[in-house]
Amino acid sequence: MSVHAKIIPAATDDAFMAAALALGRRNMGRTAPNPAVGALVVRDGVIVARGFTAVGGRPHAEAVALAAAGEAARGATLYVTLEPCSHHGATPPCVDAIIASGVARVVSAMEDPDPRVAGRGHDLLREAGIEVVVGCEAAAARCDHLGHVLRVTKHRPMVTLKLARTADGYAAGGAHDPRLHITGPIADAFTHVQRSLHDAIMIGSGTAREDDPLMTVRLPGVDGSGKLRVVIDRKLTLSPGSRLASTAREAPLLVLVGEDVAESEARAFTEATGAEVARVGAQDGTIDLLAALRLLAGRGITRVFSEGGPRVAESLLTMGLADEVILHTGLKPLGRPGRPALTPAAHSALENVSRYRMIESRMLGADQMTRYARMD
Repeated sequence: MSVHAKIIPAATDDAFMAAALALGRRNMGRTAPNPAVGALVVRDGVIVARGFTAVGGRPHAEAVALAAAGEAARGATLYVTLEPCSHHGATPPCVDAIIASGVARVVSAMEDPDPRVAGRGHDLLREAGIEVVVGCEAAAARCDHLGHVLRVTKHRPMVTLKLARTADGYAAGGAHDPRLHITGPIADAFTHVQRSLHDAIMIGSGTAREDDPLMTVRLPGVDGSGKLRVVIDRKLTLSPGSRLASTAREAPLLVLVGEDVAESEARAFTEATGAEVARVGAQDGTIDLLAALRLLAGRGITRVFSEGGPRVAESLLTMGLADEVILHTGLKPLGRPGRPALTPAAHSALENVSRYRMIESRMLGADQMTRYARMD
């Protein structure tokens, strides 16, 4: 996509790469199975073109930027947030387009761990006489591309775990209490933004049954209808009349059940609702979360936003499968016994500095938002 030329005095590689990363985030959550990459073509300190991975993953950011630059790319520097691909897929390799463009220098944030690339893209550029610099803003790039990294190295998507709790630590009241609305409008809007940045939104059967959520992205000007909604429901207890199931023909819904659910029962649910049912192995009477995540990765999902309740949260945290944790703490206490948002095991895992570190804490209106990242 072309932009008006803008001179940036004394611009550094870091500044241009930071801009490329911000650009790549525009389609984050909409490029699966490919990563959301950003690219800038810079000539004599002037940004002459830009690109970011298109919805659905094609075309790639580099191809978009170079096409927009045209002849202006000759002798210029290309900034790209991930190593350019070097293998033939749905489209020709990006390295071929870069070499043909006449670019003199490529600044790449990080090597692509995909074994089909894994340094080969950088090597081919060097062999073509192009100067290659690798590692600029690498930590930020790895954070942005973590879903892609984990999918090609661990065969699972990255997971963001979101929890909301009252000021005294509860996610819900007693067994027969009405649903709590813990956070205010600013924190709620933040949650919808986070949903939009992920490929799939996941909850457990308890949350589905008790809260009856829609699990959709509801932001002005944002089309979130294509987000995959995932319910972990070992016994297939989700009601066909729930808001989730009754909207499955408008917004995709995948219900992950245990292997002991009868084929006829799963087929009847699909016919009644339009939802897809898939079987996953179980451990200790519950769905094997790692197996569930690997099933999602096999479908091209790279980023999962988990809004499951305390039980799902405990499993993700204790198994080290929650890569980022967003904890919202409301202003008001429940004031009576309820269901803790963090079980003792989950709290212990989150507070273990060798496993998680706090990376952000700020107010969203009256609510406090704290973010944690999993230690590598």
